[in-house]
Amino acid sequence: MNIAIIGAGAAGCFCAAELRKRMPQAQICIFEAQARPMAKLAITGGGRCNITNSFADIRSLSEAYPRGERLVKAAFRNLSPSDTLTWWEQAGVSLVLQEDQCYFPKSQSALQVVHTLEFLIRGCTLLLRTKVSSIRKDGDRFAIFSANSNVPQVFDVVVLCSGGGAVSMLSTLPQIEIQSPVPSLFSFRINEPKLCALMGTTLSNAKLKLAGSKYEASGTLLVTDWGLSGPSVLKLSSYAARELAEKGYKARLLVNYLSLGQEELLSLIASQKARFPQKLLLNMPLKGLSSRLWAYLLERAGIRSDMRWAELGSKGAGRLASVISADEYQIEGRCRFKEEFVTAGGVAASQVHRSTLESKSYPGLYFAGEVLDIDAICGGFNLQAAWSTAFSVAKSIAEKFL
Repeated sequence: MNIAIIGAGAAGCFCAAELRKRMPQAQICIFEAQARPMAKLAITGGGRCNITNSFADIRSLSEAYPRGERLVKAAFRNLSPSDTLTWWEQAGVSLVLQEDQCYFPKSQSALQVVHTLEFLIRGCTLLLRTKVSSIRKDGDRFAIFSANSNVPQVFDVVVLCSGGGAVSMLSTLPQIEIQSPVPSLFSFRINEPKLCALMGTTLSNAKLKLAGSKYEASGTLLVTDWGLSGPSVLKLSSYAARELAEKGYKARLLVNYLSLGQEELLSLIASQKARFPQKLLLNMPLKGLSSRLWAYLLERAGIRSDMRWAELGSKGAGRLASVISADEYQIEGRCRFKEEFVTAGGVAASQVHRSTLESKSYPGLYFAGEVLDIDAICGGFNLQAAWSTAFSVAKSIAEKFL
């Protein structure tokens, strides 16, 4: 068996490692356009590599996977998150669980994960700086054309793990439907100098909503010098990736700084007024708001900085509650960073057999990882999808051809 794996990222190398275990006699060739394998994996999770998540806080897979939920569910039958923990422990990578339900290597080093996979794929042919330009069906086999050679290489099986942004090579296989890839997991650029001047301010439980849409997300919010970031923003950008792309990344954003409703905030404000009637509002912020952010919100609500709590009337309290619960900003674009960038889109779920991830139109062609129309929020969910789909493909190939 001659097997080609296109893409030496997380999914590609994990698939190769599992194939080496199941089919030690197979000839496996891995094509990678970059100068080294798993370059993105080496920097993921801030260089610590968030291998997976406990899923303890996830009620439905759709919360973690805005697109590709059904494919992920099928892949989990082959390699569940708990199976993944066992797989990595057996490979020599001890894991630790954080309070946010994320699993990291005990070593806190993504390079340990990279080196482990490099060890497990020894015996495979690894072709670096070799960009695949196209794949063609050649009878019962596949011809792979690369920019490095005019002579194609022929394989019995091809596994495409090249990521969501590299589906152009499938143009020679026209029966495969592609969902156009668009960015996901990005922060918001907001042109509000006074807000950006609060860079470094963090709120632990904010709630964000795109005005006029169903999309909302909760979690930590971080003010940056370009706008807003943090888990809540990245989650919202994932949920609304396609809608934001269609709008040119311009939309109205509603920010609820404390995730409280109008009536709850009015009650909280009344309580603060009763406790500190002679204190300046500026000096007594509501719990959960920093002094700098509180001063900014008072200004947004049109409240004087020298006003005492006893002087705050019902109209002022209403304006303040409205600003805290639904402060509105205009998203002007996105900011991209390698450590927080994936794509929504890729090979449509309808194009593959769900249990095997083999192409319905081209038997012997498989897909794993981000090249499928699967993407997730932050927290180890994207890597879990990569491990599970790659494992499913390796299992399927071994069962079909052994």
